[in-house]
Amino acid sequence: MKLANRVNTLTPSSTLAISAKAKELKQEGHDVIGLGVGEPDFNTPEYILKAAKKAMDEGMTKYTPSGGILDLKETIAKKFQDDNDLLYRNNEIIVTTGAKHALYTLFQAILDEGDEVIVPTPYWVSYPEQIKLASGKPVFVNALEENNFKLTPEQLEQSITSKTKAMIINSPSNPTGMMYSRDELEKLGEVCLKNDLLIVSDEIYEKLIYTDDKHLSVAQLSDKLKAQTVVINGVSKSHAMTGWRIGYAAGPEAIIKAMTNHASHATSNPTSIAQYAALAAYQAETDPTIKMRETFSERLDTLYQLLIDIPGISCKKPNGAFYLFPNVKEAAKINGFQTVDDWVTALLDEEKVALVPGSGFGAPDNVRLSYATSIDILEEAAKRIHRFVIKHQS
Repeated sequence: MKLANRVNTLTPSSTLAISAKAKELKQEGHDVIGLGVGEPDFNTPEYILKAAKKAMDEGMTKYTPSGGILDLKETIAKKFQDDNDLLYRNNEIIVTTGAKHALYTLFQAILDEGDEVIVPTPYWVSYPEQIKLASGKPVFVNALEENNFKLTPEQLEQSITSKTKAMIINSPSNPTGMMYSRDELEKLGEVCLKNDLLIVSDEIYEKLIYTDDKHLSVAQLSDKLKAQTVVINGVSKSHAMTGWRIGYAAGPEAIIKAMTNHASHATSNPTSIAQYAALAAYQAETDPTIKMRETFSERLDTLYQLLIDIPGISCKKPNGAFYLFPNVKEAAKINGFQTVDDWVTALLDEEKVALVPGSGFGAPDNVRLSYATSIDILEEAAKRIHRFVIKHQS
């Protein structure tokens, strides 16, 4: 049977590919250090686990409204008001099966065949694939490393065509950890308003920032920008709930309604028990991100310093998320490899350190390292990378 074109054009996830290879080596008995994982290495807080059990014990195991239970929508609306100074009504919010599904459903709701979405590179690996699945066209614009991997308004303006429907802002970013300032967001927003572009603002790493910079949503800047923005967020990163699959989107009522209609035929609803767990996550006075931020900040400082001491590796120090995105092109060159991908493969084979090649993020000179693991493991990983680079110097 011939498969549909929409799946034949998909690019396999580089993150999953390197994770599979690392898992295979582990099963063979090798001491593999995997730095490819995109999730906190903390367990979900106990009070959230208890809330999920309570929901099960009380029979909250049935279908819910497709767009999420009312209590959770109201709590998310309060979160937006408290954290972001944004007012959303319940009919402007949809709860989804993870933030990834919020993005997927949004693209399904807004894109027709040939519609273009501007995707700054480096990008999270699923953006272009989700756009393609909605019959749209990702338009890649290189956010230069010397500009801290951030798109300029001039670059955005030059990329707009008559088919451009939307653009993506991911701040703090996966894979770079960089975030946009107020001034930068305002200038990008002006271009979007002038050209009637929808802004897709992915803010899933909002709570994981390690500098004095404050997270700012582009939707906060003006009523006009709020009306032209869909904010994507969720509890996966902030509350160590990646497996619970609860995300959400907030935006114009017409878009949220269309997304809800689509979800009603795609998933029926997010898992009921996970919704009650997310409700507890947002209603609790405890903030689990305090401990995570302290831990991740220490790991970031440690790993960053170790990496920049390795010959041929340079790195921009990020503001948030839990990734470093060093440029290893020179290291690969002095080690005699034609591409960074080859260098990454050899590093895994010889030193059993799994990194994600930047080619999967649209940045072939870089690699992504997650520091969502202990400092001892990070130090050992850096030691092995250093040893590998020195051994292969030509």
